[in-house]
Formats: sequence, C-alpha cells, structure tokens
Amino acid sequence: MSDAHLKDLQAEGRNDLLQDRLEAAEAAYVVRTPQSAHDYERSCAHLPGGNTRTVIHFAPYPLRLVAAEGAELHDADGHVYLDFLGEYSAGLYGHSEPAIIAAAHAALDKGIVFGGPNLDEIELADLLCERFPSLDAVRFTNSGTEANLMALGAARAHTGRDAVLVFDGAYHGGVLYMSPYAERITVPFDYIYGTYNNLDATLAAAAEREAEIAAILVEPMAGGGGGILADKSFLQGLRDLADRTGAVLIYDEVMTSRLGRGGLQGECNVIPDMTTLGKYLGGGLTFGAFGGRGDIMARFDPRAENALPHAGTFNNNVLSMAAGVAGLRDVFTPDAADALRDRGNAFRDRLNGIIAKRSTAAQVMGYGSILCVHFQTGEIRCPADTAATRPEARRLFHLEMLARGIYIAQRGYMTLSLAMTDDHLDRFCEAFDEVLAEHGDVLGGA
Repeated sequence: MSDAHLKDLQAEGRNDLLQDRLEAAEAAYVVRTPQSAHDYERSCAHLPGGNTRTVIHFAPYPLRLVAAEGAELHDADGHVYLDFLGEYSAGLYGHSEPAIIAAAHAALDKGIVFGGPNLDEIELADLLCERFPSLDAVRFTNSGTEANLMALGAARAHTGRDAVLVFDGAYHGGVLYMSPYAERITVPFDYIYGTYNNLDATLAAAAEREAEIAAILVEPMAGGGGGILADKSFLQGLRDLADRTGAVLIYDEVMTSRLGRGGLQGECNVIPDMTTLGKYLGGGLTFGAFGGRGDIMARFDPRAENALPHAGTFNNNVLSMAAGVAGLRDVFTPDAADALRDRGNAFRDRLNGIIAKRSTAAQVMGYGSILCVHFQTGEIRCPADTAATRPEARRLFHLEMLARGIYIAQRGYMTLSLAMTDDHLDRFCEAFDEVLAEHGDVLGGA
C-alpha cells in the first residue's frame, strides 16, 4: 500500500469519526434546548428559515436569546453563556455599561425623534475626527453597509470614475459581498478583483484599468474573512497605487477601528483617504459613519452648488448619538483601546499555546480584540486560504463550546468586550482546552 493511499484511508476514517461526533453533539444540543427548538419552529411561519439575519443562523437551529447583562447571554431554556461573539464586534461595551445606559435613558427622556440637528452629533463628530487620523470630516449613517456605499459613491463622484478595486472574499456589508455566491445581492459596481495580501497579483489585475479606478476598498484586517491581518507593505502598496492614479483609498474599519486608539490605520500608520465606521461606535445601538479628507467630504456640504445628497431618516438618531458620545468619551478612551488591544493579543497567544500543548492542527489568528480559530496549519494570507478547515470541524467546535457555556460564531470568529474579566478569559481557555483534548484528533487537518 502506497503512503498516499494510506493517508487517504486515514483521512477517510478521521472524517467518518468527525461526522459521528458532530451528530452526537447535535443530538445533545437538541436535548438541552427544547424551548429554542419550539421558538425556531414558530419563527419559520413568517420568517424565511426562521431568520432575518443570515449570519446568526446555524444548524440544527440557533439559540433563542432572551436577555443579556455584562458579558453574559441568557437563552430561552435558562442557560447562561459567556458572550465571546460580542455581536460581531459591535458589543465592545458588553450588555450593560452604566455610562451608555444612562446616556440612552437621558436621551429618551428628551424625546426619541427630532427631525433636525441635535447636540450629541456635534460632539460625536468631534470625537471621531480627533481619534482617527484620516478623518477631517464625517457623516453618519445607520450601518457599516450604508457607510461603505456612501464612501464608494463619494469616491466615484470625486474622481469622475466608476471602477472599484476590491479583494476576493472580502465582506463590506449586506450588499457588498465580494464573492460569487452573493453576486445577485451585491450592488453592481464595476469591480476589479485583487488578491488580499498579494500586491503583485493585485497590481497585475488593475494594470490595464488604472485610469478607471475611482476607489480602492480594503479592510486593514479581514475580520469576517478570518482575522487575517494585512501586511503593512501591502497597504503601503495600495496607498502608492492610489497616489499614482488619483484613486481614493478607503479603509473599511467598521470592525477594525476598535483595535487601537487610532484604529488599525493608527497601528500600521498607512493612512487612507477615507474611512468607514460602524458597529460599537454607536455604543451598541444602530450606527455607521463615513469620513475622510476635507476636499472629498466637502462635496456633501448642502450650502455648496451641486452638493451630493445624503439622506437617512435615522442618520443622527438621538439614541445612537448619545450612546456613541458616552462610549467614546467616557469608556473606550485611547488608553482603554490600547489596553484591550494588548489583552486580546495576549489571549490569542495563550490559545495558541493550548493548541501547541494539545498538538492540534489549528491556529488562532487576528489582532487585539478580534480573533478567529482555524482548524488547519500552514500560512493563511487571504480568505481563500481558510478553505482547508472543514465545515464539519467548525460546527463540532461551535457546538462543543456552546455545551460548555461559551458563545462564539460558528465560523470560529470571536471578540473580547470591555465587560470581560480575567475569570471569563480563564473559563474560555478551560473550555477550549477540554474541546481540543476530546476532539483535537478529528478537528484539525484538511
């Protein structure tokens, strides 16, 4: 028998064992969560698949969450989980930060919708422009998706061009999936596709159309793509391309703005022309923003002739503005941002130490307070490189962590919140170690 054939047989046996354990984990999950099952069936009557947000669905059905406080979530069956998902990075403050709750209550006491400018939007704009190096001016939206759409529109208007350089496998919002499977949902801009962290391939893809590029849209760390940090040299290459061609370099920092006092742009010190924001910056409430160079943002000045329109009933809603100010001014200070970054990096290293101890074919990637576990070895430089992790491995790991009271995304994505204590991190590490000890033999490897 050849070595290759022996490896094939071993892999087949490992996959069969993985499937058996996944089925057992799913069966145990169903036994633990009968009320969530009941609520899921009920939800399917008028919500397609019982769902109105695709990313939070998982098989056999998602938990029905009924309450949250601090760093904990409560489900309909009475179970309590440590929240290491953190609302996909929007839950930076946890679920009951006193300063934010007080600000929201105070705003409610004054009335919910004004239909005109309010005071908190002035202070929040000041705080954002002081915090992030690329922002001379900013405008608010209701989500990171809207922020990216508006930034792309601004770049197209400013340059008079139409093409947008993006990256395979990137995610920039609910209508900006850079993936063939969502082609009919994605807004039909004229896209040029580069390869994340591969400057030579990206420049080659753009070479014949440089004069047509309006915008270069990139995450300085691919958050949804697996916690893949961009090389500084890659970002500098994109900065040079924008300078040479007159294109607008846009950083999508909807997730990554929490990774240091000046966002990830402040960490790498390669500054874009525009930045998009969202998630936690509304204090956990609905929020988005886009901003950048003064000459670009001035196009939205309604006093100017032929100003660009920017509508949105709730762009400056009083709750998000008040909560955003309280969070950024009083809680997530620059020093707090740096401390959380360092804490997250130490936590990542600790998890990789457990992986090494258990000799599991896995790795935890990411930076600061946004991390992702991949059950594969070898270098991961772009989202396509994560395909070696088997979907069944992700599902088994997810269910086993849930069984131990740890709530993360099924794809292995996780974040740290300011509400977490050292005990919370210890409990995660204990659960992580247990799962690898029990299932590491089938989780890792292609």
